[in-house]
Amino acid sequence: CEDTRVTKKLLTLLSEKYQITFPCTTFQSFHHHNQDKLLATFSVTTFKEKNIVYVSDAGMPCISDPGATLVEFCIQNGITYEVLPGANAILTAYALSGFDYAQFSFFGFLPHKGKERQNAFNKLMMSPFVAIVYESPHRLLKFLEELSVYDENRVIFLAKEISKKFQTTYKGSAKTLFEQLKKTAIKGEWVVVIEPQAQASGELITLADIQELSLPPKQKAKLLSKLTGRSIKEIYQEILDTIQP
Repeated sequence: CEDTRVTKKLLTLLSEKYQITFPCTTFQSFHHHNQDKLLATFSVTTFKEKNIVYVSDAGMPCISDPGATLVEFCIQNGITYEVLPGANAILTAYALSGFDYAQFSFFGFLPHKGKERQNAFNKLMMSPFVAIVYESPHRLLKFLEELSVYDENRVIFLAKEISKKFQTTYKGSAKTLFEQLKKTAIKGEWVVVIEPQAQASGELITLADIQELSLPPKQKAKLLSKLTGRSIKEIYQEILDTIQP
């Protein structure tokens, strides 16, 4: 279980509602913080002789949730396994958004801070596809502010509590949603669906386009730094390395 308390509560509710007795005797927490340690102790024989089920708290296992290492463990040890399809916030949010594009990119949760976050943010904002990310309640407003500063007219779709009683959605420009949500109490994890750059801001300028421009290396390095979040000095040196005989 991602959390044994959540799984036990779910089984109790199902048992009471449908008069089912679940033959579960052992519950083991398995999450990002302990999965590597637990995998080293697992017996392959136990997996092959017993029915073992992994249950996540709310999301689809392996999709920004624990589970992928367990699947890989089964593959590496010849253990037969199945994945039961269930509710998936990414696909449902995309269907709810009204965006009509053939492709989208999923970025999961962005890094919290520093160069890693800046690089990931630049990448999703420059994506020629619809970009989908997950965001926590205490970081959503800051993320919307970043979006509105980068491109205040970019169309954004927000959704939380998908398929549940208090499902909530918003759609509008980055600036409009930032101003709107500043006045509300933000709770729950959110799915953020972002219109692709090519549609929102005209013709897409790629990194390759900038690299081909006839500009002094230092100017080119500054432009590339703006787009990628990398240091000007680092890019400048790379440019010099490519033009030196």
